[in-house]
This record gives sequence, C-alpha cells and structure tokens, in this order.
Amino acid sequence: MNTNRPPRLNRGARLALLGAVLLTAAASAVFTHQATAKDGARAADLKLKVDAQPLKREAQLRTSFAPVVKETSHSVVNIFTSTKPRRMEGMPFGGNPMFREFFGDAFRGPGMVMPRQNGLGSGVIVTEDGYILTNNHVVDGADEIKVALNPDGREYDAKVVGRDPKSDIAVLKVEATGLAAIKVANSDEVEVGDVVLAIGNPFGVGQTVTMGIVGGLGRAVPGDAGALEYEDFIQTDAAINPGNSGGALIDVEGRLVGINTAIVSRGGGNNGVGFAVPVNLARNVMESLVEHGRVVRGFLGVNIQNVTPSLASEFGLKEPTGALVTEVSPKGPADKAGLKSGDVVTRFDGRDVRDSRHLKVMVGQTAPNREVRVELLRDGKKREMTIPLRERSGDQELAGRRSGRSPLDGDVGGLQGVVVGDVTDALRQRFDIPENIEGALVTQIDPDSRAADSGLRQGDVIREINRQPVTSAEDAIDAVQKLENARILLKLWRQGGTIFVVVDESRGK
Repeated sequence: MNTNRPPRLNRGARLALLGAVLLTAAASAVFTHQATAKDGARAADLKLKVDAQPLKREAQLRTSFAPVVKETSHSVVNIFTSTKPRRMEGMPFGGNPMFREFFGDAFRGPGMVMPRQNGLGSGVIVTEDGYILTNNHVVDGADEIKVALNPDGREYDAKVVGRDPKSDIAVLKVEATGLAAIKVANSDEVEVGDVVLAIGNPFGVGQTVTMGIVGGLGRAVPGDAGALEYEDFIQTDAAINPGNSGGALIDVEGRLVGINTAIVSRGGGNNGVGFAVPVNLARNVMESLVEHGRVVRGFLGVNIQNVTPSLASEFGLKEPTGALVTEVSPKGPADKAGLKSGDVVTRFDGRDVRDSRHLKVMVGQTAPNREVRVELLRDGKKREMTIPLRERSGDQELAGRRSGRSPLDGDVGGLQGVVVGDVTDALRQRFDIPENIEGALVTQIDPDSRAADSGLRQGDVIREINRQPVTSAEDAIDAVQKLENARILLKLWRQGGTIFVVVDESRGK
C-alpha cells in the first residue's frame, strides 16, 4: 500500500502499503516551523464547553440532522497555509547558464528556488477566545496561516501555539472573542455503531457534512510504520477526503468526539475507512501545549508487545488482551515498583488495557509524578502495584518493537531447523549487541520450520527458554533437550529490544 500525505509532508516516512493511507489535508509546504506556547498561557485558560455524558442511544433514528449541523457548523473553520519561496542550496547544475535558459531564474545562483506553496485543511474552534484544534500535518512548515470562519468567511491570521507530530495534533490561536466554540464530548464513551458526522472543507469546495457510523475503536493506520507514535484512532465510514484534515467528527448531539486525520484509500479518495484522533487524546495534547509549550507525557519505563493467542495460553490469560512486558528499564518507575519481564498488564489507572498500543497511549496521557494503580498477571496470578510515573524525555520509549539481524553455529534439538552459537566480542561489535546481553545467537534458521513460522529470526539472541535463563549456545542446547513438551516459550533480544515468542513443534504432527 502506498502511504500518501499532503505534498507538503515528508513522504518518505509514509510510502508503502496496499493502497494509500492519506492524511487528508492537501497542503504542500516542506519546511519545519518551531512553535512555542504564548508567554504565561495555562491550560486553565482553555475555557472549554464540556459535555461528558454518555450518548442517549435509546432515541429513535432521526430523519434529519439539520439542527445538529446548524449548531456545530460555525465551529468548524477552513485553514489556508502558505510558504514563502526559498532557495534550496546545493542543487546540482544550479549555476549552469543552460539550465537558466530553460528554467529561468529559479536556477540562478548556487541553489534552486522553491516556489511559494499553498495548502488547505480544516480546524475546530474549542474556545470562544480563539483556540483551534487541527492536525499537525495541516500546518507543519507553514509561514502563513489564515483561518476563515463559517458561514461569513471572515479571515484571521493564526499563530501556532504548539504542534505534536507524535499524535498529529496542533493548536492554533486567533485574536478574536465571541467565537462559536464546539461542545467537547468524552470520547471514551464512544461505541462501535454510534452515528457520527464529519464536517470539513474537502478539496476546497466549501464546508461539507457527511454521515456514517463508528466502525472501530483503538485503531492504528494500516502500514503507518511508526510515523505516529500515539495512535488510538476512531474509525468511521463518514466520508473524509483531502481538505477534511483537522475537521470535526461529532456525535448526533453535536459534540466533538474526534479530529478527522486520515483515510485508507487505493485511489486517493474516500473508500469508507477514515480515522479521527479521539478528542480526549487531542484535548490532553492541547492542554499540555498551552500550559507548557510542549507535550508532557508520563513514562513507565518498559518495553511491551501485544498478547497473541499462543502467548495468552503460555501466560495464563483467558483472552489475548493486555500488554506483555518484555523488558524493564533499570531504575525506571516500573523497575522501582517491582514490575518484571513476563508480567502482563491488564488494567492501568482503573481502565482495561486492550493491547500494547493502548497502554502506550494511556501512559502518555497521564501526568508525570502521579501514582497510578496497575493490575497485572504474573505466572497466572493476579497482582496489583502502584507506580509513580516519571516524565518521558525525548529519548525515552514507553514501548518498542525492533527487527532482527544475523551470525554463528551449534544445533538446537527441540527447535527444529534452528542453529545457534555463542555471542563473541566480534559479533557484539558487528551486530550492536550490548555488553549486558547474554544468550544463544540464532545464526541459521530453516524458513519452513515451526520456529520461523512463529517469528524466530536469524540474529535473535535467545535469553530464556521456558523461563529458564540462557547464557550460551550450550545452555540453549541443554534446555531444549530437557523439554517435556513441544511448546517452547522463548525470550529474545532483538536489535535493541526484548520480545517473547511461542514455538509449537507439535502443530501438524
């Protein structure tokens, strides 16, 4: 699938997929804008209209949503961006008179002049005094941002209060009062099947309303490949198209539940699979940007992975839910509280944990220095602990998944088709294996083996077999020869992170 952002964005991070993932603004700037919060601004200054009551789902289906649209449409604005012409230094042949003859002054001098670039998107007014939520990719790189109100078309110059590329949320401010601020819902109350309306400015044709239902919750954009770190999207079939980015996804009572962000499409248009950032996540980012000028996120200090059905069986879960802790950062909050590799986090701060991505979002939305109650399973038994979160710094990761490499030799009996060897100093240097990592290095693997099917790769370092430590190839050979059944739980180091894999040699026999 090809992943397509507006021309303005860095396409390299989004190319690849089985169609096209389109972040739906059609802007085209290429330069980074450094944003800071207004001096003295505080989240308390955000006078939001909040209605957190659950939706009244027993009501009859309406024949018209006109009253809801009339109430909310004035809160959705059109956003127009532009970048000034810039000279790109170091372009080849920039000083060649032949190129100037064909291409004019754009090729005069040592660099090439990039022409002015324009873009469009949408935004949502959330306070009467001019705070506006939109997508980061709508305003990223813009030198000038103008906001046009609906329906009268009044224009304002907008300033960027702050941007958060990790969630694709940005906050703008216009100097105005008495604006039509939208009511904000509690997006945690949204359910699959709820009717929603998408409001925005698709293709620049003017404000447009489309209707659909919530088709899924807690989604990640397919093929996103980590371009966004905090993904917990509401999926909808309400038509979202280029220019809708940053617009409102509202419920049938006219309350904001999400900020429209992306679609999955094979041809660039709406195919009925759109995504919106839940307003709770967007609101958390906005309040942090306004108060601190940056997003302040909680830090737990673990690497985690999703629980597969086979892992659920090994770790004593009835269903494949929760987040499996693969590694605990030394001296981090989780380590100090007693969390261990192999624990499965099932509840965080009183809420069920669906998977590793969900836990990452919840931790990121929690204020640092706050004590959070965590429920987990350890060796099939329920446990609880309180963990005081720290602030996440730029180089800290709550969770990560890494890919593999290669090296050596020795035959592991119970793991058919797997060859292992010791981790030598030369191999540590060659494959960036830290000094503290010991185990058996997978040097060869039969691609048709059960181990390969289960995810074992050449270059993995086996650190545990059925929860027994492995420090060498000989340890691994001894461990598998003593196995009493054909199901093998492996704890692996893989290029900077730790994961668990279950290999079932009994399947198909």
